[in-house]
Amino acid sequence: MMKGLYLVEPVVALYAFSSYLTYPLVQQYVYRRLWQQLTNSTYPISDMSTCAAANSSDPQNHTYYFQKVQEQASLFSLYTQILSVAPSLLVTLLLVAYSDRAGRKVAIVLPLVGTLLYTLSLLLVSYLQLNIYLLVGASLLFSLFGGLGTFLGGCFAYVADLSGGSGRKMTLRIAGLDMMIGLLSGVAALSTGYFLRATGFNGPFLTSAACQVLVLLYAIFFLEETVTRPADAEPDRCLAVRKMFSAIYGMFAHAGAERRMLLALLLLIFTSLSFTYVGSFSLLTLYELNEPLCWTEILIGYGAALSSSIFLFSFLGVAALTYCGAPQLLTVLVGILSLATGMIIVAFSKTTLMMFLARVPMFLSIMPFAVLRSMMSKIISKSEQGALFALLSFTDVLTANVSVAVFNTLYATTVSWYPGLAFLLGAGLCAIPTIFLGVVYAMGADLANDDTEIANEEEGERGETDKDTPENSDDREPLLS
Repeated sequence: MMKGLYLVEPVVALYAFSSYLTYPLVQQYVYRRLWQQLTNSTYPISDMSTCAAANSSDPQNHTYYFQKVQEQASLFSLYTQILSVAPSLLVTLLLVAYSDRAGRKVAIVLPLVGTLLYTLSLLLVSYLQLNIYLLVGASLLFSLFGGLGTFLGGCFAYVADLSGGSGRKMTLRIAGLDMMIGLLSGVAALSTGYFLRATGFNGPFLTSAACQVLVLLYAIFFLEETVTRPADAEPDRCLAVRKMFSAIYGMFAHAGAERRMLLALLLLIFTSLSFTYVGSFSLLTLYELNEPLCWTEILIGYGAALSSSIFLFSFLGVAALTYCGAPQLLTVLVGILSLATGMIIVAFSKTTLMMFLARVPMFLSIMPFAVLRSMMSKIISKSEQGALFALLSFTDVLTANVSVAVFNTLYATTVSWYPGLAFLLGAGLCAIPTIFLGVVYAMGADLANDDTEIANEEEGERGETDKDTPENSDDREPLLS
């Protein structure tokens, strides 16, 4: 009898690779199709820059065309986000919270199915040259299966189950998942430009679909479940839904006032930082396609690969600071400052060299997310891990969709006179999580080292059988001094 594997990292790695074979290309595909519709001409391509190609073919109107296509591409992203946000939020909240009872694989497998259907839709639209607005419907279908938020929520909850409450182990393994995303997405992004030039859009889309079939088979047949479902459990969906929401409510209701305040503040830091990060990064490809940069698909691939290396450097930063015993709040602060600095440089980048160098200060900008997830996970009991990561995924998806809509609307409005304004806004918004971080520090949270928490975990295990009670959920991790 084949024994299952407790390794979710291959799922995350292959998923990241397959997703990033298509993610940088979707905006480029939409951009080129819109160019064809608005100009009745093929998209200008040269080995140096698209601006040079457009200028040589139409020196009077190329600037106007670029601005109009930029606006339409930005609005296309806005429509996609608006139509897919509501179902994605609901499914994410329900599936990840339900994984506390039904198992983590339900929150991992279903998003993989949705991603495969979305990629097949991309391939169909590209191969048959169908209306690009069918991709909006494909995004809606993708969101009905939970999307990326559900997938990552299920994977992080899976890792939390395996970590056994160990603070340092959980922090490093969650950061390790982020690193896997960065490494494999970087490899995929680096190859997309050459792949696109050699085979067109159909090749990367087909390869991505094949990878997603493999990762789906691994998740279904080889990945072992970490949650044991009671044999006599009744499939009462109404009762399950009520328990999901009561579990989320219980995280706050069963905690003491100080612990409840800490959890709320950490959630606000996570949400506000995610809003800034996702919104700013969603504009990078459009910004690079616009004048005066006018990057080709090769340069966009290099840029995306360099952006994905942020995950690797952030993991190394978390590992180094953790082993040095640095306060976790300091790790979060360094990540926030890293993001703000990079966004300011992007806003003033007018050359290819400056655009590449702008990513260097952002190498540590992912660190806060892994640390914040670990900090919040240690506050609550083991039976509430799924509810916590459901809430995190819900807020992450909500803020991501809202931020993409806000930043794309702002970009479409300002692209004709100052496209860098959106990035300056992102840098300014980093002040919000910094303020909340200062409040956490003022509360006297003792999060500098996990060793004392790990030493107290054996004592906390005594109450594991009745860990759903308010008393044990409060006494599990003495995080506040």
